[in-house]
Amino acid sequence: MNTSLSSDVQLQVEGMTCASCVARVEKALLKVQGVTAAAVNLATEKASVSAAASVPLADLLAAVEKAGYSAREVVHELPAQATRPAAPTWWPVAVSAALTLPLVLPMALALFGVQLMLDPWWQLALATPVQFWLGARFYVAGWKALRARAGNMDLLVALGTSAAFGLSLYLMWQHAGHDGMPHLYFEASAAVITLVLLGKWLEQRAKRQTADAIRALNALRPTTATVRRGGAELALPIESVQVGDLVVVRPGERVAVDGEVVEGASHLDESLITGESRPVAKHVGDRVTGGAINAEGALLVKTLAIGAETTLARVIRMVESAQAAKAPIQRVVDRVSAVFVPVVLGIAALTFIGWMLAGGTLEQSLINAVAVLVIACPCALGLATPTAIMAGTGVAARRGILIKDAEALEVAHAVTTIAFDKTGTLTEGKPAVVAIEPAPGHTAHDVLRLAAALQRSSSHPLAVAVLERARSEAVEVPASTAARALPGRGVEAVVEGHTLQLGSTRLLHETGLQAGPLHDQAQALEAHGRTLSWLVALDGQGGASLLGLLAFGDALKPNAASAVKRLHVLGVKTVLLTGDNRGSARAVAEALGITDVRAEVLPADKASIVQSLRANGEVVAMVGDGINDAPALAAAQVGIAMSTGTDVAMETAGITLMRGDPLLVPDALDVSRRTYAKIRQGLFWAFAYNVLGIPLAALGWLSPVIAGAAMAFSSVSVVTNALLLRRWQGASADKETT
Repeated sequence: MNTSLSSDVQLQVEGMTCASCVARVEKALLKVQGVTAAAVNLATEKASVSAAASVPLADLLAAVEKAGYSAREVVHELPAQATRPAAPTWWPVAVSAALTLPLVLPMALALFGVQLMLDPWWQLALATPVQFWLGARFYVAGWKALRARAGNMDLLVALGTSAAFGLSLYLMWQHAGHDGMPHLYFEASAAVITLVLLGKWLEQRAKRQTADAIRALNALRPTTATVRRGGAELALPIESVQVGDLVVVRPGERVAVDGEVVEGASHLDESLITGESRPVAKHVGDRVTGGAINAEGALLVKTLAIGAETTLARVIRMVESAQAAKAPIQRVVDRVSAVFVPVVLGIAALTFIGWMLAGGTLEQSLINAVAVLVIACPCALGLATPTAIMAGTGVAARRGILIKDAEALEVAHAVTTIAFDKTGTLTEGKPAVVAIEPAPGHTAHDVLRLAAALQRSSSHPLAVAVLERARSEAVEVPASTAARALPGRGVEAVVEGHTLQLGSTRLLHETGLQAGPLHDQAQALEAHGRTLSWLVALDGQGGASLLGLLAFGDALKPNAASAVKRLHVLGVKTVLLTGDNRGSARAVAEALGITDVRAEVLPADKASIVQSLRANGEVVAMVGDGINDAPALAAAQVGIAMSTGTDVAMETAGITLMRGDPLLVPDALDVSRRTYAKIRQGLFWAFAYNVLGIPLAALGWLSPVIAGAAMAFSSVSVVTNALLLRRWQGASADKETT
């Protein structure tokens, strides 16, 4: 294979069992010349590699192979039909348990005075297939680890159970032909392997549950679409649909593509994409998202995006990326895991030597060393962080919160201040022209006509409002040329031979003008929270004249006040950043309970304010939806973008809200806090098992069987604890049910 990497690649790695495996695979990949970064996730069993374009994929696969594992490239494609495995995945556990039970049962009955100990040869016959057939995986993986001069969980299990099995054979040989066969430890070796197999099966089963979000999203991808071409309707594979095709969506069907409704009206269920529980009304001109379910009416949809460019595909990629990424806290765990197995081997050796020097028998010394090896398996350490992140990002995605990477999830829990953009974030972003005030010598009709000419090529919410008002009054809008945006201030164009500007109060002052005769009207409108746009004519000689002003009204989003209130309950400060005038900004802030208001700020000013908040020791999240919010989103520790806004904002942000509900903002912080709490709980228990268990085993207070049960329980309990996150609903869900 001579394929080279473009920059990033994902590998599916098979054979990893613990945190030490993760460290070894990463180390092997980083040794490949040209690789700049490698992050391995135990829960997803994937490696994310960044490398120069000249690095052959075969070199990466060979490096993983040399480290003792197998790997293949992850190819993002439509999921194939799931195939049922030839045999259930639990069969090794069941067979091992069936063979082990006759060995363990006599021990349990002996506690009640019942002596049913099996003949040594029967014990050997039952334990051998468990040790060398069902337990062969531990020898294979342990041997690969030794060849790579490293250690892992499999090596510890193989050494520990082999020691118990070997000791039993030695005792059988030593007492052959003598009366009074001593206690053998076949049941210990078999029970440990059975418990580890059970723990790994339960762990894999739980890990599959953490990936339910990805599977649910993949299930939304339709495989066929009904396309209208040349007057005929054709059922085509989704891969054959092209941008511009007209797709027919009948009631009950899933929308196959991202597109725009050109015919029909209906309601769509977008709950698994946006988290919105209520069906959303769709009419001609509305956008629809692939994967949504059509309710009652037939729709004809013009295709705007297909394949990897659809919203659903991007959502899946984002969730997969977040679940595969490594949180900063995991790096500390990896450093510990890298030396964990060698240290455990040393402790086991010291345990054996210490008991021998203290007068213990060979049998007693070896069994205590085996208990140390078995209980110290670092499975839970490697699973604590990635399983919590998978569960947290999965449940967040179901509620319409897309977390781009693990770092954003980890940082969000510590946010102390949230800065909000106003228009489209806290307000509906659909302002309407509520007043037109012409300057002396001009008419309201002239002001509206010229303003509409300036805005005809713009998609800004205020531009849409102006054009809508012009349409409603049947105003004939003249052509404009040389149109250009004035970032954070307004727009400029040439209309009927005159250079005109329409924009904020800041723009008015930059031209050297004052409100003049419109001062009183402007103040009254601002006092009522209206947004003002001033229409100015430039004379080409550095002078300007005022033609009039337009006032806009924009309703608050229904849940905006509840969102701000909940943030305050969470102990998070709120700041309003807007390019709008002070009166409008103050009116919105007062209605929402925000006390820190920064009005009439340019996009660069927003970023500077965010940086100054950070300089004061605050952990800042910025919430916005427009291109002008991108600098501030990038400047914040956590950027939160509304998907109802621009792609630029979403690409810049670490968290994307799939619907424009402000309550998703405190929900994003809440799920981050809960996920981080699960990470800390998992790491605490993972370390606690080892910190408490290893000394107890070394002192002879834990048998290998109990140690094996504790080790298996530690992994399962850590993963199960992380899965409790799947019950999280969030405040926005509570609002939807009321």
